[in-house]
Amino acid sequence: MRLSAACFLPVLLLAGCASTPPSNIDDICTIFKEKKSWYKSARASEKRWGTPVHVQMAIIRQESAFRDDAQPPRGKLLGFIPWRRPSSAYGYPQAKDDTWEWYIKKTGNRGADRDDFADAVDFVGWYTAVTHDRLGISKWDARHQYLAYHEGHGGYLSRGYRKKAWLLKVADKVDRQARRYARQLSGCAKELDRRRSFWPF
Repeated sequence: MRLSAACFLPVLLLAGCASTPPSNIDDICTIFKEKKSWYKSARASEKRWGTPVHVQMAIIRQESAFRDDAQPPRGKLLGFIPWRRPSSAYGYPQAKDDTWEWYIKKTGNRGADRDDFADAVDFVGWYTAVTHDRLGISKWDARHQYLAYHEGHGGYLSRGYRKKAWLLKVADKVDRQARRYARQLSGCAKELDRRRSFWPF
């Protein structure tokens, strides 16, 4: 049976919408030069919620390595049969279903998608701002913001993370990455700001 070219159109459109991660996820200048609209989105989130770009980006880098379709790996049944995923975390911010729905309800950002970078970075800005309001954690404190992001506000208040040596190491890693991003951004922000005024998206 022969298939018309139209049958393949949806597949081609989906393939065209796929977003590949930046070539160097540890260099924020490279990221923003490759993904021009990301800088505009990250700055918009910073302006709206007050969390600096470098903190937002360090959290997303840790959560998904900037992969739009990131998900927790499936468990194994009997050691080899693919099984359920441990959570509903998805997309750039690795936000769970209920947390994402909370974000949409509170911000009115209906139609927001976790695999859309603009929505994802706005979510991170919003969540860290809520963390600041609820827990008093500075929006510039990448380490403790990440702990609250990973554990949830209730989990952070219970201080259960203190018994998770692996998580404390990850939080330290996020803090180092945020500081590295901040240093890098200080060297390219003026150029990015100039270019942003000419970018149509």
